[in-house]
Amino acid sequence: MADPDFETLRYAVADGIATVTLDRPDRLNAFTGTMMADLIAAFDRADADDTVRAVVVTGAGRAFCAGADLAEGAKTFDYAAQGRLAPDDGMRDSGGRVALRVFEMKKPVIAAVNGPAVGIGATMLLPMDIRIASAEARFGFVFTRRGIVPEAASSWFLPRLVGIAQALRWVLSGRVFDATEAQAGGLVSEVVPPERLLPRAYELAHEIADGTSAVSVALARQLLWRMLGADHPMEAHKVDSRLIQQTGRSPDAAEGVVSFLEKRPARFPLRPSADMPDAFPWWEERPFT
Repeated sequence: MADPDFETLRYAVADGIATVTLDRPDRLNAFTGTMMADLIAAFDRADADDTVRAVVVTGAGRAFCAGADLAEGAKTFDYAAQGRLAPDDGMRDSGGRVALRVFEMKKPVIAAVNGPAVGIGATMLLPMDIRIASAEARFGFVFTRRGIVPEAASSWFLPRLVGIAQALRWVLSGRVFDATEAQAGGLVSEVVPPERLLPRAYELAHEIADGTSAVSVALARQLLWRMLGADHPMEAHKVDSRLIQQTGRSPDAAEGVVSFLEKRPARFPLRPSADMPDAFPWWEERPFT
């Protein structure tokens, strides 16, 4: 049963980890406009909750997400025919809205791909920080087989993750491939037996959440993702110079050093919801030249 606050997914928090479970198993968790809104709201909730240190995303039943719901038949991708906009009017891709919300997260996001992940089911994975798969998972960037183009900003994400040659091979053919090929191509980092999928995802989440500064994790995540688009290492140097000055005088930095010297677990006081340094978000300004 779906979460009462969401129509298409379940949301739960335990031990500092939020679990988002796509929950339309009778439709193989096929993506709809409602699922888009639910996912964005779930990521908003996780980002605003300082008790959440990481997010795990998975699917209910035997699929992760089988792609767009094709209930509209031939009109599935024809927004004008559905009365959603005038022909050629400007309208943002719904998968892209989810992908960009993930990209903007302060919390790390781990995908636990339990079954088929096709179309938007595959592209929504790309901005997630760690992707692991069940041995039963299947992947497909099937857009050329549906007469459309890759969406969810995947033409930006996919080549950066797996390289342009591998991205072209998968996208141009549109074929579905198994988890072993996904790992060999760099799309997922691990393939595990189905019964180990969620336990392993939570292990990875706790590697990040236990003993790290939540503010440092948020900043490091954004630095690594956003510098993929920088045209020179000087761009990273400008930003991390400013951030290291600001974080270096923070209570978290003091606690990190003292706890190490005292050989005890760190107790970082700063919260991503309220204590980000002044330089964040640096991409909305030019800190110095």
